[in-house]
Amino acid sequence: MDSAILLSKTQLVLVVLLPLVGSILAGLFGRQIGRAGAHTATILGVAASCALSVHVLWQLMHGAAVFNENLYTWMQVGDISVNVGFLIDKLTAMMMVVVTFVSLLVHVYTIGYMADDDGYQRFFSYISLFTFSMLMLVMSNNFMQLFFGWEAVGLVSYLLIGFWYKKPTAVFANLKAFLVNRVGDFGFLLGIAGVLYWIGNLDYSATFANADVIRGATVEILPGHAWSIATVICICLFIGAMGKSAQVPLHVWLPDSMEGPTPISALIHAATMVTAGIFMVARMSPLFELSQTALNFILFIGATTAFWTGLIGMVQNDIKRVVAYSTLSQLGYMTVALGVSAYSAAVYHLMTHAFFKALLFLGAGSVIIGMHHEQDMRKMGGLRKYMPVTHLTMWIGTLALVGTPFFSGFYSKDTIIEAAAHHAHEAGGWVAQYANWAVLLGAFVTSFYSFRLLYLTFFGPERFRDVHADGHGHDAHHDDHGHHGDRHGAHEPHESPWVVTLPLVLLAIPSVLVGFFTVGPMLFGTDMLGHAKQLPYFAGAIHVLEQNDVIAALAEEFHGPVAFALHGFMAPAFWLALAGFGLATLLYLVKPELRTGITRALAAPIRLLERKYYMDDLWIGGFAGGGVKLGKLSSVFDSKVVDGIVNGAARLVGTTAALVRRVQTGYLYHYAFAMILGLVALLAMARYYWQ
Repeated sequence: MDSAILLSKTQLVLVVLLPLVGSILAGLFGRQIGRAGAHTATILGVAASCALSVHVLWQLMHGAAVFNENLYTWMQVGDISVNVGFLIDKLTAMMMVVVTFVSLLVHVYTIGYMADDDGYQRFFSYISLFTFSMLMLVMSNNFMQLFFGWEAVGLVSYLLIGFWYKKPTAVFANLKAFLVNRVGDFGFLLGIAGVLYWIGNLDYSATFANADVIRGATVEILPGHAWSIATVICICLFIGAMGKSAQVPLHVWLPDSMEGPTPISALIHAATMVTAGIFMVARMSPLFELSQTALNFILFIGATTAFWTGLIGMVQNDIKRVVAYSTLSQLGYMTVALGVSAYSAAVYHLMTHAFFKALLFLGAGSVIIGMHHEQDMRKMGGLRKYMPVTHLTMWIGTLALVGTPFFSGFYSKDTIIEAAAHHAHEAGGWVAQYANWAVLLGAFVTSFYSFRLLYLTFFGPERFRDVHADGHGHDAHHDDHGHHGDRHGAHEPHESPWVVTLPLVLLAIPSVLVGFFTVGPMLFGTDMLGHAKQLPYFAGAIHVLEQNDVIAALAEEFHGPVAFALHGFMAPAFWLALAGFGLATLLYLVKPELRTGITRALAAPIRLLERKYYMDDLWIGGFAGGGVKLGKLSSVFDSKVVDGIVNGAARLVGTTAALVRRVQTGYLYHYAFAMILGLVALLAMARYYWQ
């Protein structure tokens, strides 16, 4: 390897700024350059950024030194410097490639999906701006720039979820996403403030180098109760990740975000923005390793999200919402990996998941296009002969998602399951056991709802023929584009145009292959075939204490991707996934009549899942509604009590002034008489006291 390879500062700046330039051109000059100009400018910007990102990754793989440099100082407050700079190591480079590659394919896909939409240029501007924001987040070398990118992706997400601003459900969904994320971001900001207060720096390298100053240190947040400073900082930072990466109970915004156009579901809510929290915790591994309490908290939240949100996906009928709850569940798996200190497994699953989940979202969008913007799977069926490319690629994405051996999702997901099992065996404790069972049972749940989606959409009778073209007997609806119209009815479903299917094919390839060729080098420190030992890919970028290094323990049993996959056929997770496949096949393909009796017998649990464990009621009716009621109570107190005191004081002054005014008559003999009375009173008082 040539250690003299140096990353170019100009190249890194271009990676970030090219999507921003495309966004500005499409957003501010969209009318002048037209639709073709808007998508050309943004696609070229993101394509160039992707090519440069791949080159950066190639350089790092061939011995380039880690780039950590400040570009300029944003502001200086005493000894605290706030800089704009880049930290480019292998973790960052991997994220750069994933973000730009998926974004590029989404840009191309959008040409077909948004072809009839009036906000064409605006949409391209937004998604390109999102790419810039996400790159600023992952490439930052300090907490302040991280927070800038963190808030910027949240803002663009708000704009994209509510893109169809005339659609009430979309407006409600983007407001919900914005407010729930503010809850998480408040905790994130407190965590950053804790780093600045106790460690005294915002730069990553300096913070990690000085992290020992908080090792064992405590603070009394409540008198008499000492808390580990490391625990306080890490839990606050993770609360930010709970909002951005949609962990229970801050997960409620993500399913509703499906009200936005499908391309942003793939870009933001599958591949990039929701993984920002996972990336952040992995980047902060030197801090999180200082607090086992924080790691246990992360493990519990991740396990809860992985299993319980997946159950909701089993009863969803909107094709995009099924994939959305799948995203929640897989984010839970990544969080479980973080909680057992398998940070590399978490970001590895982040990478593989980005490909097959973006594929599933874009595939769902292709189905929606082919079905003339129908999203209810109960009105589909038999589409495989009309949409062969979409059908095949959706199968590939599903097989990767459920963890089928040799597919990309298997290598990352099975590593997390093995890591959770190893942690449960070594660490013990109810949290570790709970997480182990959650990720195992989650394999069954994932398989069931994934194959249920395939069967309802592509197999069985053609239920869309039951809907008449004139809309008789059916309510008019608002389609995925927010337009008011009739059902598609007699329109034949059709395969999507090449600008839609080409990204599906390009995403299907890494969904099959990337895991096989990268699991050894990225996770276990071997070559592609599992032979020669080498430094693990994330060495230096992720810090794990020796006693917590579960991946190192698993590496001792790794004998190459083929042996790993063959062993997967005997693992409990595979048999649970196979059981989920069998049950879905029985109920939705072989004997669908059985569903009636099961639905009747399980009415109560199904109702609970359909109501999403009443979490929306808690947030909207409880927290938000409680806030409104508190505001009304405050208004009553303000009008009756506070205003009463203020107005009463004013009336008292007015009454007193009116009485005093009567004494001031202006007649001399009145004043002389008052003086005589006063003199008599004074003499009487003097005589009284002298006696």
